Amino acid sequence: MASDPVSPPSALLLLPPPPSISFDQFTAVYEPILSKVFSNLLKALNGSNRTASLEIALSLPGLQSPSCQPPTRAFSSLQRIVEHVYRLVGMVCIQRNIDMEAPGGIDSRVILLDFDSVRNASTVSPNLQRNGPIVDANTLATSGRLWEVIFYPNTPVGQDLATAFSSFYTPAKTPKGGTLQSIAGTPQWTPGESLVVPGEIIEGALHHSVILGGTFDHFHIGHKLLLTATALVLQPAGTERPGQERIITVGVTGDEMLKNKKYAQFLESWDERCRSTGAFLTSIMDFGPPETNPPHIEQIYKSGPNGRAMVMKIRPGITLKMAQILDPYGPTITEEDLTALVVSKETRSGGAAVNEERAKRGWKQLEVFEVDVIHSGEIPAEGFEDFASKISSTDIRRRRMELAMI
Repeated sequence: MASDPVSPPSALLLLPPPPSISFDQFTAVYEPILSKVFSNLLKALNGSNRTASLEIALSLPGLQSPSCQPPTRAFSSLQRIVEHVYRLVGMVCIQRNIDMEAPGGIDSRVILLDFDSVRNASTVSPNLQRNGPIVDANTLATSGRLWEVIFYPNTPVGQDLATAFSSFYTPAKTPKGGTLQSIAGTPQWTPGESLVVPGEIIEGALHHSVILGGTFDHFHIGHKLLLTATALVLQPAGTERPGQERIITVGVTGDEMLKNKKYAQFLESWDERCRSTGAFLTSIMDFGPPETNPPHIEQIYKSGPNGRAMVMKIRPGITLKMAQILDPYGPTITEEDLTALVVSKETRSGGAAVNEERAKRGWKQLEVFEVDVIHSGEIPAEGFEDFASKISSTDIRRRRMELAMI
């Protein structure tokens, strides 16, 4: 792929549905594809300090079926699928000695593509339009995002996916749009009919106000998984009451609470961490036509707990709020109208503690959604430590310190 010597390379990868939800099957069919795409992006970087961007659109069957609507019904299966893709991205980067997100590396982001609208290109679902992380083919193709190239596997199912996508994505409709490029020599497979584990289907409540918390220092794929899962919990567009705002609140640990962290001198500031968090959420949720002006950002300073916040209105009806937290609970015990809490499986005890505190106040319990931790069990022994260090903010800071000493 040719690349502008100034602008960083950017690409979209269209992935047909996997044969099953098994990580072994993911690896068998997707690893060769990712390896070739990453090689192309590295060639385009040509040793520069720019960071290439890759959006991975994984098409899945049944995203509009009753078993997956709202997405909270199939949350466990969907978040595991996203985890599989990010884990595989990490594995490929380790194998090829590629930095993730850092200058000279590749910044990958996963979105879910409604496969029903791909199989029938005339199908456009109003509820999926413009709001991710689940989008339909029309929304993705007409979002105005400037990919230099759109990759797809040169297999029958990959060609069908590219044909459906290109029926919406044309140079006339998307000025400066990139070209579609097939990836040769990729394995052939039959997509699975359903990738939702029946025993994991739950009732699926609608949540207009969702919260999660974390440090979000030196953004990495673990953060991306957690935030994508949170976006899946937020109720879909079109299901809210008239005038109801859909809000994701991210409790971002305040600088004062991080003084005793290892390599604290290399911590990003609260403002930097909020901006990277907001930018990522915007990139996986906002697929509307490009705005003339960037999203409005409001800085809020109030007295009392959680008084400082950064608020981003990314589209009418969607607000991102990054709130400074200075205690273990943050806004969960100061904002009664929150309805759902997202935690990692490492921090599941925190969800129980939050609901105990809310019960003391006579408030409604938050529905707690657990997100998998990115596994490293399949990483070869020689790459295990390197993989772990790339999804640990502490190890990223340590590497920054070591580089500063050279």
